[in-house]
Amino acid sequence: MADVLAGSVVPMGLLLPESILRYELVAVLAAFVAINTMIYVTLAVAKMLPKVYLSDLVDTRDRRSETRSIDPDAPV
Repeated sequence: MADVLAGSVVPMGLLLPESILRYELVAVLAAFVAINTMIYVTLAVAKMLPKVYLSDLVDTRDRRSETRSIDPDAPV
């Protein structure tokens, strides 16, 4: 039984023969997967960060000169 199991073990964890892994198409697919993974991680991290509003970064002085509050002494 040990001889049967020893023959079915894949060397170094490879699922495909080394000759297939040396094709240029496999390298292109591996690069695509790597880029796709980096984009997914970036989007996931960006979704966890607090939302940034452009109005918080740019100080526009489009504020009213007078208050429209019921209380006339309220700050502008």
